[in-house]
Amino acid sequence: MHSKIPDSRTDADSRRQFLKGCVSVAGAAVAVATVSPQVEARDTYQRPPGALGLLYDGTLCIGCKACVAACKRVNDNPPEFSTVDKLWDTPLDTSGYTFNIIKMYRSGTMATKDDEVNGYAFMKTSCMHCADPSCVSACPVTAMTKDPETGIVAYDAEACVGCRYCVVACPFGIPKYQYDSPTGKIGKCELCRHRTKDGHYSACAEVCPTGATLYGRTSDLLREAKRRLALEPGSVTTYPRGNLSGGPDQSYEGYVGRYKQHVYGETEYGGTQVLKLSAVDFEKVGMPYLSPKSSASTSETIQHTLYGGLLMPFAVLGAMTYVAKRNVHHEDDAPADENDKEES
Repeated sequence: MHSKIPDSRTDADSRRQFLKGCVSVAGAAVAVATVSPQVEARDTYQRPPGALGLLYDGTLCIGCKACVAACKRVNDNPPEFSTVDKLWDTPLDTSGYTFNIIKMYRSGTMATKDDEVNGYAFMKTSCMHCADPSCVSACPVTAMTKDPETGIVAYDAEACVGCRYCVVACPFGIPKYQYDSPTGKIGKCELCRHRTKDGHYSACAEVCPTGATLYGRTSDLLREAKRRLALEPGSVTTYPRGNLSGGPDQSYEGYVGRYKQHVYGETEYGGTQVLKLSAVDFEKVGMPYLSPKSSASTSETIQHTLYGGLLMPFAVLGAMTYVAKRNVHHEDDAPADENDKEES
């Protein structure tokens, strides 16, 4: 009976050949990227002129969560429980069945509203309807789309394949997967676009008693936000409610809060159609710091450069095939001294 004696030198040679092959593949990739047609970096998309959205003012919010209940009602979403008694709808975050939620910032004794120290504050969390949305860019089947006129980021369940790329791509963590759905489905705010045909608008803005959530054209909302920032804290001003860009006058007089001098969403991520005001630092109330450039513009530029004309995939595949063939040894091709070792 003959046994094969492993040759450590042969194994070392194989490893060296493998590493050389990897270097060759990497070199081929770099070479193709260098000589492939240059693709100009795409700019971050801007909001369409007629973009619709929301303005949320945390200083006006009283945490009643009427917006959360209204959103559930008009979207036929079931309650979600976070307590043992299961008496109330108590979602802790947005989900596949909760598209809008009010979160609370807490500090120390929580004695004063809108104080960062020993105070508390509210912040609304829902889809930001980005000017250049990553969810739309990442979706391989156009289940996520952006309306060219209203700018609303919409979802088509019929086209969705449940890949959840949109979930990973969103910097705000908004699209959520309904894991109990037999076909796979995403849930997110769509600004109640299904209600516009009946003369309605976003339910969260329709029911807000203080005008903390305001609906309208984003251009109008941005002007209103900047008007408030220019006011003296503690002074009295008029606050609109409902639909800023149309509908009956529901305005009322109230005191001006001590705003942070920034409109969140004006420039973040290339701009969003949902704008926010706060008296507490935005990162403390859960809004992430984002640069003015969208990641979608960066990722698409890289992809189009590497895969333009399919040169990169073909080059890498060809290099890998070449390396694989070089490292395949048939028994008939084995050197005589190796055969002698096997017989000894």
